[in-house]
Amino acid sequence: MRRSLRFLSTVLIVAGVLLVADALVTVLWQEPISAVIAQRSQSELRKDLDQLADAGPTPVQARALRSLPTTERRLAYAARELRRRTAEGDALGRIVLPTLDKRFVMVAGDAPADLRKGPGVYPDTPLPGTGATTAIAGHRTTYLAPFRNLDDLDRGDQIRLEMPYGDFTYVVERRQIVQPDDVSVIRRTGYERVVLTACHPLYSAAQRIVVSARLVRVVPSRRIAAIAAAAERPRR
Repeated sequence: MRRSLRFLSTVLIVAGVLLVADALVTVLWQEPISAVIAQRSQSELRKDLDQLADAGPTPVQARALRSLPTTERRLAYAARELRRRTAEGDALGRIVLPTLDKRFVMVAGDAPADLRKGPGVYPDTPLPGTGATTAIAGHRTTYLAPFRNLDDLDRGDQIRLEMPYGDFTYVVERRQIVQPDDVSVIRRTGYERVVLTACHPLYSAAQRIVVSARLVRVVPSRRIAAIAAAAERPRR
């Protein structure tokens, strides 16, 4: 009996120490167990995204791209096609936060299962290149906590979205705290922008932190640029 009680007390002490350590790591950094899960998902998503970029447009899409008169319309077409053929939870592109030294693969969707993999593009907002607002949600304390330090982004800081069809650079204009049901922050505006959202404060879902950034630069992918150059080359 004494030996059993000693064993049980040891197990309880070790379990208590592990729980305290997990809580401490979560407060100082992020929740470690979910971070491992998300890291595996990110590794798989990187492979999927590389395959998506290597595949390029289909012959039908390439013909449609050549028929469009401007690069802007080609990018918008590519964005709509990518959205159309991407299932919820699949890789869409990368989000890069240079100020925070962070880089993650984004997925389609904002459901809990989607956000366990990485930052997720709201299903009711378009992708970059369409002239509207792209909204992206992310965790702050679990699953790699991609948006943990959104409150460190200041006016003028850059946000980059690397899509298979082009790279989009945005400059932060505003950071605000809103109520969870305030959808006005992701509504369409008169210019193209990206909006990042996450729960606020840390360890609470009482409010939302929202970072809005305006598009300032677009670099089409090499394939889009090549199609544009061929289409715009004077015919002999």
